[in-house]
Amino acid sequence: MSPVLEARQLAKTYVGGDGSPIEVLRGVNLQVEPGEFVAIVGASGAGKSTLLHLLGALDAPTGGEVFLAGAGYRTFGPEELAAMRNRKIGFVFQFHHLLRDFTAVENVALPLQIGGTDDVAALRHAQELLETVGLEGRQHHRPAQLSGGEQQRVAVARALAGDPVVVLADEPSGNLDLPNAERLHVLLGSLSARFGTALVVATHNRLLAERADRILRLDAGVLVPEEGIGEEALRHEAVQPMP
Repeated sequence: MSPVLEARQLAKTYVGGDGSPIEVLRGVNLQVEPGEFVAIVGASGAGKSTLLHLLGALDAPTGGEVFLAGAGYRTFGPEELAAMRNRKIGFVFQFHHLLRDFTAVENVALPLQIGGTDDVAALRHAQELLETVGLEGRQHHRPAQLSGGEQQRVAVARALAGDPVVVLADEPSGNLDLPNAERLHVLLGSLSARFGTALVVATHNRLLAERADRILRLDAGVLVPEEGIGEEALRHEAVQPMP
């Protein structure tokens, strides 16, 4: 089986305020199979968000390459990359980034409408997705009328709107209380079974990480396998200072 998402020797270097280079990633290799759930853990500032941005074509690497369904990102122009992100990659962030003047169903339908789906079909599919994530009856509420957990479930539905091959989630439960976080974890853990969608999650949350098929640690700019991870280790990572 060919990987749906692959990174080969992925590197990212930034220029610091004093002009010196800051090497965040230095040769990341990753293969994600269709329907696989991969959790990425590591200290704050280790580069987890940077890695997800590169995997999602939100930023360009300094070196190496990312492949989605066998196609390398470097072969695409800006418009082609934008279309690929819209149609094949779903994003869930720590903060939901919902449009406050749009209802839940309008927020979920928007990526479809941007991709060219007609309004009726887009809204119908958006409503089905909201029902799938347990928000039936809340479709016409605006974000301010929803709880934090409900807002994040809307964000998950939005990420699934285009039937992506992979969903990338960056600390998706980091802004939620324990009960809402656990509801979100259950939902994320069921994505591959429900939709056949691969999932890559960057997280400090032990309960979420342990739902994954594989746990990988980002350490010193590279990914290494993590057989298991304890609550104390994750708590320690969560409070590490930024470099």
